[in-house]
Amino acid sequence: MATPESEAFVRTLARGLTVIEALGQAPGIHTLAELAVATKLPRTAVRRFLLTLIDLAIVRTDSKHYWLTPRVLRLSLSYLSTLPYWREAQVALEELSSISKQSCALSVLDGEDIVYLQRQHAKRILPVSPTLGSRLPAYAVSMGRVLLSGLPDDELDAFLRTVKMRRLTSVTITNAGELKAEILKVREQGYAWGEREFDDSICGLAVPVRDMSGAVIAAINVSLAAGEFTREMAVEQFLPKLWHTASRLRMSATLPQEIRRVRSSTQTDRP
Repeated sequence: MATPESEAFVRTLARGLTVIEALGQAPGIHTLAELAVATKLPRTAVRRFLLTLIDLAIVRTDSKHYWLTPRVLRLSLSYLSTLPYWREAQVALEELSSISKQSCALSVLDGEDIVYLQRQHAKRILPVSPTLGSRLPAYAVSMGRVLLSGLPDDELDAFLRTVKMRRLTSVTITNAGELKAEILKVREQGYAWGEREFDDSICGLAVPVRDMSGAVIAAINVSLAAGEFTREMAVEQFLPKLWHTASRLRMSATLPQEIRRVRSSTQTDRP
């Protein structure tokens, strides 16, 4: 793997991607000075990247401000098109939301965060309502703990050593030992329940999506209004529906053999 210190690392490409990421931050329109601060790059370098991105029709400008064009979606859609289960997930989550009358979502793990790849809203929109591409801290949400439970032990320990946890609500777990115990419990029981740890108004029930080798490749959940459901009520009403949906996605998750990660220690008979 190339690192910033290795000869294989293309620093110019890395800096260009950093500029694109900065352009994607709110409010979505930025000055050169703002981008230089956000990227921690010299203004002259940022300007060269912007001029190149303008020539590629990825960025537009009014000579003072810069913003992304729809062409940048090619980058994200390229990733989504490599996921064999993504299109099936849209239909499956629509049906899950219709049956459960609750909002539901699919996400994957990216570093310390989960990233939403699908989201179906119930008629009643919850106070916290992520959309496609939204990121939430994995340690504090049910889908994050499901995804972390699928990591090999050494990767899970590395995550717990480096993750920066902060108290988001009065009940957020911020101790690495306590979090590991919760994740191991999720690994054993096959689902995660999160209540008020990310937001006082939200709780959620999540299960893993596995490929045919048994590796955890994604997570799906139902999001619930806190106070309306206990853990027991949620498990009884929604867990069978979640497992059914996960099984449906598993049948479409035929990843190429060379990118599968066989994690036999985490395989279970559950979907």
